[in-house]
Formats: sequence, C-alpha cells, structure tokens
Amino acid sequence: MSEDNTEYKIKEARGKSAWYTYRKLCFGNVSLGRALRTESTTFLFGSISGAAGLALRNIFYPGLFAQTGSKTIFGRNLTVRHPHKIQIGSNVIIDDGVVLDAKGDTNKGIYIGDNVYIGRNTILYTKNGNIRIGDNVNISSNCQIFSSGDLEIGEGTMIAAFCYLLNGGSYNTSKDAAPFAQQSGMLSKGPTRIGSNCWLAAHTTITDGVTIGSHCVVGAGSVVLQDLPAHTFCAGTPACPIRRR
Repeated sequence: MSEDNTEYKIKEARGKSAWYTYRKLCFGNVSLGRALRTESTTFLFGSISGAAGLALRNIFYPGLFAQTGSKTIFGRNLTVRHPHKIQIGSNVIIDDGVVLDAKGDTNKGIYIGDNVYIGRNTILYTKNGNIRIGDNVNISSNCQIFSSGDLEIGEGTMIAAFCYLLNGGSYNTSKDAAPFAQQSGMLSKGPTRIGSNCWLAAHTTITDGVTIGSHCVVGAGSVVLQDLPAHTFCAGTPACPIRRR
C-alpha cells in the first residue's frame, strides 16, 4: 500500500465541517439515518449500569452491526465505529470500555466468532484493513489489535492483558520520504496470523507480517519479530524459540 495514502488519518479532515469530520471518522459512507440511529442508540443506552443496561443493550445494539448472533453481551461505554462492517457471533461477551472500529472504504472490517470474550478497555481497530477472530478466543483487558491489511487469530487462542498485535503500521524510512507524521502508517509486510490454541502472555507484542503457528506459547513481555513454527515455546526481546511444546 502506498505510503502517501493518508485518507484514514482524522487530521486529513482539517478545513472540513465538524459534522463531516465526525461522520467520516465514526460511520463512513452510510446513510444519515443509519448514522443517527447508531448515535442515538449508544447515547441512550451505552452508559446504563446493571441488569437494566445489559438488557437494553441486548435489545437495541444487535441491529447496529452487520451481523450479531444470539446471547451476546454488550458492556457499558462501548465505542462503536463503522458498525456496518462488524460481524459478531453468538455467545460473545464484550466488556466495558471496548473499542470496535472498522474504519475504511474497501475493507471487510472486523469479524468476531462464537464464544469470544473481549476484555475491558481492549481496542480493535482498522485503517482499511481486516481483523478476523476465530471461535473460543479470549482477549483480556487493555489489549490493542490493529490492522491495515489482514490480521487473523485462530480459534481457542488466549491473549493475556496488555498485548499488542499489529498488521501494517510501518513507515517509509528512506531519506527522501515524507515526514513520518504526514505518512499514513499503513505499510505492511504481509498478513499477521496467530494460529489456533496459542497463549500470548501479558505485555506480548506481535509485529507486522509475523505468523505464529498453532499451539505456541509466547512468554510475558516478549516482542515477536519473526515467524514461529507450531508447537513452540518462545520468550525474549526479540523472542527466540526455547523448546518444542
């Protein structure tokens, strides 16, 4: 992807009206009615606590998304952007303060499988990229998952608190490149893939274009810069294989 593509940086809306900027950031190319429906629903029911809040969001939130399965629980104070490109499976729990942002014009957006848990204050966001989360995945609190291309998490994987998973996010470092703050930060080395039944311990970072095979364990605080074969224990900065599982 070209490094001069800055369409998805909100600062590129400078000089536009406040409503144009807000609508571009939060809703994309949808009808005014759909944008107002999302806005009013989150305003009216987003912060209500207790059983009443859960019940009301269970009634009104599913219609905001492209698809929502049964028995999904929506916590308080969710930030929902471009919900028409977010698919949610059944028996999903989305805890308080989560951000789901599927920003982009040509991407498919965010797919969340069945029986997924997304912990408090975790952020899933795209810049014209895709995020796909398989069934039975557990994402703990305060994680960040970003994609400007394709990022996949296999079924049954456990992601501990404060992990950072990245696809894209790279900048042109050549001498004649534009200043970093003027670049899009959307360059990518390729898809980022986490296999099934992996455990990423707390504060793990998975960098752009890395593939982690199934049944891997990554130690706390590790920074993974290169592919890992299946059934591997690894740890360190940068992460290195320790032994076979």
